Amino acid sequence: MNIDFSPEELAFQQEVRAWFAQNLPADLKRKTELGQMLNRDELVVWQRILNGKGWLVTGWPEEYGGPGWTPTQRYIFDMERARANAPIGLSMGIIMLGPVLMAYGTQEQKDFYLPRIRNCEDWWCQGYSEPGAGSDLASLKTMAVSDGDDYIVNGSKIWTTYGHWANRIFCLVRTSTEGKKQEGISFLLIDMDTPGLEVRPIISIDGEHHLNETFFTDVRVPKKNLVGKEGQGWTVAKYLLTHERTTIAGVADSKVHMANLKRMARENSANGAPLMDDPTLRQKLAKAEINLLALEYTNLRTLAATAAGKAPGPESSLLKLDGTAVQQQLSELGVELSGQYAWPWKAEGDVGPEEFSATMMRYAFTRAATIYGGSDEVQKNVIAKMVLGLNFK
Repeated sequence: MNIDFSPEELAFQQEVRAWFAQNLPADLKRKTELGQMLNRDELVVWQRILNGKGWLVTGWPEEYGGPGWTPTQRYIFDMERARANAPIGLSMGIIMLGPVLMAYGTQEQKDFYLPRIRNCEDWWCQGYSEPGAGSDLASLKTMAVSDGDDYIVNGSKIWTTYGHWANRIFCLVRTSTEGKKQEGISFLLIDMDTPGLEVRPIISIDGEHHLNETFFTDVRVPKKNLVGKEGQGWTVAKYLLTHERTTIAGVADSKVHMANLKRMARENSANGAPLMDDPTLRQKLAKAEINLLALEYTNLRTLAATAAGKAPGPESSLLKLDGTAVQQQLSELGVELSGQYAWPWKAEGDVGPEEFSATMMRYAFTRAATIYGGSDEVQKNVIAKMVLGLNFK
């Protein structure tokens, strides 16, 4: 594995770095730097700036409006985005649904939806998990019954991220109860304003509203909104989750978070001495950085395999498993560095250094990181089966 960038790649890195320096709005940069949550309008503004440059859908091929970058260029871009404290944006349409439509969608679906994703005309949310089908997704019970040219959908979904912002949802539904439970699942695209669809808020442990419950009561969905074949939803879902889990690893943002923690430890003091002088804290920072370095090299190995034309496989589960563990480790260190300033994280007014203001929010949010996108237990089972060749009865 060669991890050295070529002269052309280094020139590309400088181009990307200069563009972020010139085009990233200062207010978005500061909120991202502090770990604060951006609202929908702020994210749309930023994504349209990226799209104007042609750098929004970086993983898409040129025929669908992407820049046609190599995997290495995409890696460099994400590293420079994080380095610049630029927002990630929301991945539902760009990273998840877009590739699915390219692989399984009809030409009509591609022609209609892909340009709308690029232009931020559609805001997508994901309808996978249910109250009784989270880690065991194949047990989902939301039913879609054939009725002429439509399906009639009844059931519910939970943990619908930004469902209150979305105008469309991609959804796994059960179209058959015969045979293996995985074989009766289909993948539907549904308009959120369809009669019978209701969204109810869930306020998460970080005090923010980004999660929801979604209820379907006799929701009528045209059959032309079926992606792939009826009963092919499990295959489509696995394809989507491979892209999601690789992204969730968050190597670029964790590297920036690590650098910020080390800076905080150097610049802030306790008992008259810099925090970095505490040997116990230095050991914790060193351990976190070693774990992050191991994660980065795992990511680079996956990048090298992708550049060689191999599709992402069980490596995506390894990245998701270790990546979210590193995120939690860094968020815990952030709270430890902040000390008493971490606790009034929803308070108004001057309650301490601004850089400590969102450390507790970040800590609380990342408690879910080892669950969403496939829990640790699910990832370990995938790795045991696909990498170690173990079979479970």
